[in-house]
Amino acid sequence: MSFVAKRCGVQFNPPSIVLIYEHRESKTVRKRIIPVRNFSKYSDHRIAAEALKNHPRHRDYLEGVSHSQLEKLHVILRDHLQGFSLEHSLASFDIDPNEDLNKLDDEELARKKGQMDELFERNRKHKDDPSFVYDLEMDFTKNTKEKCSWDDESDSEF
Repeated sequence: MSFVAKRCGVQFNPPSIVLIYEHRESKTVRKRIIPVRNFSKYSDHRIAAEALKNHPRHRDYLEGVSHSQLEKLHVILRDHLQGFSLEHSLASFDIDPNEDLNKLDDEELARKKGQMDELFERNRKHKDDPSFVYDLEMDFTKNTKEKCSWDDESDSEF
């Protein structure tokens, strides 16, 4: 690979992926606009990202870009074609711990699970990590006891 991807983004009109890359040998930074053809608001973002990453013309440039990032860029493009704002598209990538995942459709649920798996792998401690502690024990008991109306009554009958 003679190219190093520096930044990736989208351009809405015409729908394209914008890649800022550096040529390794000459150390020049360039911008490449990759048009996203045959992509509509009904297209599957996973298939489109895979096709773009394996395209012979763009393969060398996109080698340093992860497949998940290309999928995210295609989701943003698809949301724009469906009429959603950029803020709405970016908010859909955030993981909300209070969100009810039972109400999501299958595609949205798979995307959220993928994001959670990625976050888990990033935060996971491996045996080779310097901060790894084997057989770590922690006490999670709460010291403050809350008063409840049931505690006031006596249970002499039982």
